[in-house]
Amino acid sequence: MSHIVYSKTYTTPRRPFEKERLDNELKLIGEFGLRNKREVWRVKYTLAKIRKAARELLTLEDKDPRRLFEGNAILRRLVRIGVLDESRMKLDYVLGLKTEDFLERRLQTQVFKLGLAKSIHHARVLIRQKHIRVRKQVVNIPSFIVRLDAQKHIDIAINSAYGSGREGRVKRKRMRAGAGGGADNDEDED
Repeated sequence: MSHIVYSKTYTTPRRPFEKERLDNELKLIGEFGLRNKREVWRVKYTLAKIRKAARELLTLEDKDPRRLFEGNAILRRLVRIGVLDESRMKLDYVLGLKTEDFLERRLQTQVFKLGLAKSIHHARVLIRQKHIRVRKQVVNIPSFIVRLDAQKHIDIAINSAYGSGREGRVKRKRMRAGAGGGADNDEDED
């Protein structure tokens, strides 16, 4: 039996009780409706890896084939997910990226910004309950990174109760109760 070795997706902070960092993380969790600190650390780790690669490439000469090839790959990838502006396609700008730039591109944030949800927390619930699709695919991962070309295609899922699918369980029950002589029903919609 072989064991699968997964790479780490986050790193814990070196100093666990730094007041400034704790406040900062809590602010990010509130602003972007994250579940826990690990979601913040995951994005920080991704950013750290990208910045490390950019820093390493900046030490090479301008015309170095590795710097040209790998540098372009990093820049193109960042522009495609919408973190970096096309007018700022230089490795120096990669070092200036912040955690917020990546959190902005999450599906949860995009659903809220597009007005499909009443709040950032409502957006997370809608995504988890499979009410949101990107193009034709239903996506139920709030941390899904939305590419620039897919941003216009975020919508309510076709077979969702919010879309043109059949009504939800509670609404169907109420309609039956209403049709059957208004039976006593005190179940909430939420």
